[in-house]
This record gives sequence, C-alpha cells and structure tokens, in this order.
Amino acid sequence: MAHRVENQPPPLADYNLWQSHPALREAVQREDADWAIPELDAYGARIGTARMQELAALANRYPPELHTHDRYGHRVDRVDFHPAWHELMAAGVGAGLHSSSWSNPRPGAHVARAAAFLLHAEVENGTLCPLSMTHGSAGAFAQAPDLAARWLPLIYSRDYDPAFAPVTGKRSALVGMGMTEKQGGSDVRANTTVATAAGDGTWRLHGHKWFTSAPMCDAFFVTARTAGDDRGISCFFMPRFLPDGSRNDIRIQRLKDKLGNKSNASSELEFEGTVAWLVGEPGRGIPTILQMGVFTRLDCALGSAGIMHQCVAQAVHHARHRRAFGRLLVEQPLMRNLLADLALEVEAAVTLVMRLARAYDRMEDPAETEFRRVMTAVCKYWVCRRGPPLAFEAMEALGGNGYVEEAPLARFYRELPVNSIWEGSGNVMCLDVLRAFGRSPATAEAIAAELAFARGANAIYDRCCDRLAQRLLVPADPATSAQTEGQARALVAELALAMSASLLLRHSPDIGDLFCRARLDGSPASGLAFGALPDHPAIGRLIDRLEPVHGDAAPDVG
Repeated sequence: MAHRVENQPPPLADYNLWQSHPALREAVQREDADWAIPELDAYGARIGTARMQELAALANRYPPELHTHDRYGHRVDRVDFHPAWHELMAAGVGAGLHSSSWSNPRPGAHVARAAAFLLHAEVENGTLCPLSMTHGSAGAFAQAPDLAARWLPLIYSRDYDPAFAPVTGKRSALVGMGMTEKQGGSDVRANTTVATAAGDGTWRLHGHKWFTSAPMCDAFFVTARTAGDDRGISCFFMPRFLPDGSRNDIRIQRLKDKLGNKSNASSELEFEGTVAWLVGEPGRGIPTILQMGVFTRLDCALGSAGIMHQCVAQAVHHARHRRAFGRLLVEQPLMRNLLADLALEVEAAVTLVMRLARAYDRMEDPAETEFRRVMTAVCKYWVCRRGPPLAFEAMEALGGNGYVEEAPLARFYRELPVNSIWEGSGNVMCLDVLRAFGRSPATAEAIAAELAFARGANAIYDRCCDRLAQRLLVPADPATSAQTEGQARALVAELALAMSASLLLRHSPDIGDLFCRARLDGSPASGLAFGALPDHPAIGRLIDRLEPVHGDAAPDVG
C-alpha cells in the first residue's frame, strides 16, 4: 500500500499575482498609473494560474529548434517553438507588454506596462525577450519615419501572429536587435560587419552577429560600418522578408546552448549581402540603437525584480506549510529573519524599478531625464546583481524540494544571471554612471534632490547621503580618473542602496528604517549575507505582505 504524503505544502498556483503583491500595487497607485489597475488585476489573475505555470515549464523543457534548410536543400533559417511558447507570447502581446507605452500614451503608461511586465516575469522570462525588444524598438523607429509609418501599426497590434511570413499578410510584428560580434563583445565600436550602398536606397550587409536574441522576429535593428568611409558604426533595419515577399538572406548559423533562458532562441547570424535600410545618421549607429537599448535595460531590472518576488513568495509559502522540529518553519526565528530579509530586498527592488519607470513617463522633465539617465544603469547593475544570491537563499529555504527541476526555483536561479549580462554587463553599467555624472553638474544635482526628499527621516540614511554628496558633487580630478573608475562599482552600489532607502523611508517608513539598519549601517553583516537582520517590528509585516490572494478582493496594502 502506498504511503500517505504528509507535511508537504500545496502548490502555489491559481492565485492572483497582482493582488498578492502589495509593493507593486502601492507603486502603481503612487506613480500615476492607478487607471491601469483593472487590467493589471485581470492579468495578475490570468498569469497566476496553474495553466500558465505549466506552459512556462513546457516552454523551457522543450526549447526552440533551428531548421536551416528544407528537405530539398534550400535555406529556410526558421526557428520552431513548442506550442507553450506561443500561448505565453499571446498572453504577453495581449497584455501590451510589447507596445502599450506607445499605443496608449497617457500619464503612467510606462508604469502600467512595467507592472504587467513584472507580473509576467514571475512566471516565464524567455518570452519577455522579444516583447522587450519590440517595446524598445519605438526609440529606434523615431529615427526612421518612413519605416515607422509601415511597421508601428503592426507593432502596436495586440493580436499575436507567429507566422514565418511577410508582414504584409500578418496581424502583428515583433522586432529584435543585434550588436554583439565575436571580436568585440560589449565593445561595439570594434564591430567589423560592413554595409555597402546598393544604389536603390538599400544597403547590403556582410558580416556576422555573435548574439542575436529572438531570431524568429519579423525584423531587426543591427549595427554595421558603412563601406568606403570612416564615419564609424551606423544603424540598419533588417527585415526577415523583403517588400516583394521573398526571404531576406539572414543565415542562422546555430542557436546558443545557454545556462538558462532556455525557452528563448538566441542565435548567431551571418550576413552575405543581406538587405537593410539605414536608420538615422551614418556614423551615429550606437546612439541610435541605444534608443532601443535604454528601454531593454529597464526591462532587465524589471524582469529580475519579478523573478525575485516569485522566489521569495515560493519560500514563504513553503515555510507557512512545512513543519520541522515541532513548529512551522515560518514560526522559527532564524527562518523568519531570513524570509524577512529576502522580502526586504524585494520591496527595495520593486520600489526602485517602479520609480524609475515613472521617469520614463516624464521625458519632458529635465530633472527626470537626468534621473533616468543615471538610475537606468544603476538599477540594471544593482537589481540584476542581487537576484542570483536571493534565488539561492530562496531555493535553500525549500531544501531538496527547491533544488529539483519540478520546482520553479531551479529555473529561476538559472534565469537570473542573464539580465545582468545582456544589454550591457555590470562594468559597462558602472562606466555609464560615471559618464552620466561627468556630462553636467545637473546630473548630480537631480540625484541629490531626489535623495533630499527623505533627509531627516533616519540618521543612518543622512550619513549615507553625506558620503554620497562628497563623491557626486565634487568634480573628478583627471589625475585620479583611473582610481575613480576602479571604485565605480562601490559608488553605484552605494547609490542604489541610498535611493532604495530614500524611497522606502518616504513610502513605507517602518520598512525603510529596517532597510537603513540592515543595509546602510556599516556592520560586518550589512548586505553580505541574507538572514542577518537586526530585531525590528517590520519583520512580521514583511512576511505578511507575501500572503497569496486566491479570492476576488485584495487585502489592504497598508
């Protein structure tokens, strides 16, 4: 007779992710997007179903397959996906993750879209790659009005169409990007791909891209050097199919075998006379394509924050149902401290990235522009970097149940590093922060003004701000520029912590006070290991805020 299974938690499924996320709900209301709550509520209910969790597992268990040729030897360069991928993509496109900031331009549009993106990240992340790049493509299309007029209506559509066919017969379109080459990596200026003018308004590309994500997209923005001049790197628009319906000669050499992000196809491309259109000014390709990249960098931080929240939700759920040594795990002091510390990290990450999303809604405001320029790189660096150790701790909280593939934590643990690596690694982000502060005194002034909102609320925080003021407001000495660069990671980390503390102190004072004591007080355990919180009344509230909501009404967010 089979034994009876006891002392195991039920699956965390069929619950409303939106209603179960007080930090996100508070941020949406605070950052001017409360009008989006009904749609976010509906998406939170849909994406939190057991069905969506099953689809996420299937899409990653059965990764995409490359078909370079048909049965007769003709090149087709097609990538096929498991049906689960397409169902997840249809959900994301239907929720507007790929375009709603632009197709519904109203106050809070970027915040609303960021919230939905974060909810989707709690379930599946490979599908977020093409959705993110398509969303970012609007920045590059701004440099090509003729292309924008033809393509943006398809990009704005919420009717997902996976057909490998010319866009003239499709209901919607997705856009990817390719910059990285073998010899350069993050150094895009070392790229060797060459574009030659064809004389008819188009260009022919010869070269390669070492990493091109989402090769099934309908078009790509790529970089190349224009032949016969020294103007440097230019940006080009490269469709999968040409206006006459024929297939463009984009050759997919292979798909990358990656640590995580298995559901998403990342590829190596070769160009042998591939047709493309120049976008923006010749020689200005890097700034042009980074109009796309700045949005995808925000999405890296959003995606990490979403995964982190789900990891901690899984750990708390397990601890609420699992008994050991005569008590529930959640009742045991050491486990409570760990869970609260993980929850504290998530509260800080979500609050920070959603404040950044608001800056994207206020692009006409000079101070918000300076904030966005610095904090996009800061958030991309810090939030993405905090994800892997947090996921490890959440996995360990489940013990062996967290280490097996049936649990989503193993997949999330493998997924998190990529958000730090692509769209600019950690060192690139830190150098971007230094460059931003070196542009103008207005940058440091905008950051100092934001930090000043919480001045006087906490003595530990005030001392942190005093230290930062000395580093940010004093012009860098060229003689010590190498030393300054060598300390860039320390500066960016301190800036991320200070901004997180500022936001938490203003919007959740008790949690903000605990954050200052746990992350800013300079004790040996500060920030080095989770589960070393000082005794504090907010510990219980942090755990309580991770209660899953299965019904129709969300609990109070206060």
